[in-house]
Amino acid sequence: MELFDIVFYVFALITIGSAFVVVFSKNVIYSAFSLLFTFFGVAALYVLLRADFLAVTQVLIYVGGILVLLLFGVMLTNKVVSVDIKTGTIHIVPALVVVAIVAGSLAGLFYSTWKGVPPPASDPVSTTKSLGEMLMTGYLLPFEIASVILVVALVGAVMTARRPRKST
Repeated sequence: MELFDIVFYVFALITIGSAFVVVFSKNVIYSAFSLLFTFFGVAALYVLLRADFLAVTQVLIYVGGILVLLLFGVMLTNKVVSVDIKTGTIHIVPALVVVAIVAGSLAGLFYSTWKGVPPPASDPVSTTKSLGEMLMTGYLLPFEIASVILVVALVGAVMTARRPRKST
């Protein structure tokens, strides 16, 4: 096992471990700080995969913007409003079908694309140009679909967090 493999597995374990803390922690502050380690771990994995643009974007946007905004929002909120979610309305069979579809899709994606890191080119160039060309040509439709899904998720989060006003 080479040093590259050891470093990769260390960062993968850090990323997965801190992601589990984000999901399963009952304290929002601990979750937010674990999210910091998750974001840095993903950025380190991007560096190991020679995706320099994605690594810098990960650090600047997610760590520098999103996480700081989340921490300020959590720490400056005086009263945390909890949302009462009724667990009786969750249907187990459709949820298991969705989980199976997503897990199968991810497994197929990993199997078909994860062939290892390509050898470095003799003249290393930035991935910014090739990434921009791919996003605006071959992957334009999936890129736009992802943006629409994110907008729908944002609207859903706002609608979930919004409480009906009681007239006095």
